[in-house]
Amino acid sequence: MHHPLFKLIIKMSTSSDEGNCSGQSAGGGVNQEKMYKGVRCRRWGKWVSEIRVPGSRERLWLGTFSTPEGAAVAHDVASYCLRGSTSLHKLNFPSMLPPTARTDLSPRSIQKAASDAGMAIDARFITSRETAPINEALNISVDDYL
Repeated sequence: MHHPLFKLIIKMSTSSDEGNCSGQSAGGGVNQEKMYKGVRCRRWGKWVSEIRVPGSRERLWLGTFSTPEGAAVAHDVASYCLRGSTSLHKLNFPSMLPPTARTDLSPRSIQKAASDAGMAIDARFITSRETAPINEALNISVDDYL
């Protein structure tokens, strides 16, 4: 059972090339690398995310993902765990934050929670892309995999 706020609707499009980060986004015309906070693209087409720990120069590596959405959700989870509710207005997908996200986790636990959430979105998005007709809306929830 999922709260309606924990759903994300993603439009499918054939205009985006899975292995090319510099291409257009599914939304049309906007570079996906600049679309999501805390996400960047490797030359070979994988998406990565990391986040700076507040009050230090340390960074937490959150992982490598197949989709920019997966990397963005990982960044959101880590941002919330590190900064609490003050980060809500800066998240990529505020409604995707799992209700289990907590602010009392160790850095290693934050990495795991963020990576798990991002991988869940990746898995669901890729599976849906393979089975859904083109341009059909998808309901994706992090809670389905956590």
